[in-house]
Amino acid sequence: MKLTISLSVATVLGFHSTFFLSTSCSAFTISDSIRHSHRATTVASSLSMTATSASTDAQSTSSSKCVKKLSILTFDLDDTLYPVSTVLDEANAAFARSMNQFGYDDILPEDIVLTGKKIREEMAETDPERSAALTHTEIRRLAIREEMEKIEYKRKLQSCADDWATQVSSLSPLVVQNAKKWASAAVSPSIVEGVLNAWEMERHHAAERHLYSEVMDMFEQIKADHPHVVIGAVTDGKANPLFMTFTLAKHFNFCINWEDDQAGRKKFFTDLSNVEKDADLRWIYSATREKGEELAKTGALLRGEEYPDPNVEYVWIHVGDDLALDVGGAATCGAKTILAELADKQYHQTARHRFDNLDDSGKLPEWSTTPQKELRRRQMMNKAAEELVDKRVAFISHIPEAINNILADD
Repeated sequence: MKLTISLSVATVLGFHSTFFLSTSCSAFTISDSIRHSHRATTVASSLSMTATSASTDAQSTSSSKCVKKLSILTFDLDDTLYPVSTVLDEANAAFARSMNQFGYDDILPEDIVLTGKKIREEMAETDPERSAALTHTEIRRLAIREEMEKIEYKRKLQSCADDWATQVSSLSPLVVQNAKKWASAAVSPSIVEGVLNAWEMERHHAAERHLYSEVMDMFEQIKADHPHVVIGAVTDGKANPLFMTFTLAKHFNFCINWEDDQAGRKKFFTDLSNVEKDADLRWIYSATREKGEELAKTGALLRGEEYPDPNVEYVWIHVGDDLALDVGGAATCGAKTILAELADKQYHQTARHRFDNLDDSGKLPEWSTTPQKELRRRQMMNKAAEELVDKRVAFISHIPEAINNILADD
């Protein structure tokens, strides 16, 4: 298995001069062979956001005259700006409260996680492709419905037993079968969505409450250093900083959510579950780059500035905690990368530590529904992505300095 980087160069969004973002996305994948791993790493390490219209020598001479400018800055959210474990715990507590409000009593916060894991594991046995492609939202929706149906089913059985003055265990198989059908029909899709909405709302509220303490100061510093930078989020889930109106919303210009492109997401996770196929992330990071460039261009025109400026080398930097999904995906679409490998004592990251405990499922975070088979594939991608890390930070407050160091590098 190896990292394959297929590099093609194209001009994007009107970038037709010599100096600006023009590196096209190249696939960050796992392949079945290891014969060309050294060559792939060499190609990967040469990725940069430089021009392609001149020869290599002319490019080197000209680029030395350019000023590097931070044009696009993107962030992962979970475990990069706040601890995902704490946030999901509080969202799951909101799930239990909402279920209770709709009349479904005795639900525990962890029930949605345990049921979600069970659903995915059972589906993996009967329909592996669908199981691999399930979104976080789909899993939670199915888990909420199943918890509701369990309660409706028990209530109906008890009601029948009471009517016939007998024990539930004495009911005939036909009655039991019809009680299951009743439970399925009795659960209202609108109530399921109501509980899911309560979960998602609390997820955003909890994220705002538990932002890492330096996050807001970090953004203020970045904007002071780079006043015209376009800031976006890239996330595999339902988190959206634009919904965090008391904190992050004022600093973010856009959000790219993996779940918004179901076809691309499905293909990635289906390929990830199949050792015969290559799983790459070009689909999400090319969309990120295009959105960022569109906003950067529009902002410059509104300020009356020339865009693209032939004397400027525009730079895109992505910050995240996941080697494969953040670093590997973004780097192969032309971004410079900062790995947020944060100090455990202060930040309590849990997602990246899943790869330290793959042989002991009991040590995996309770919130994670990702099958171990998928985690093992991603672990291989993590190793391949190590060479694509430009800077590492152990503290959020170090991110502005890391950005400036990237811009200062030759």
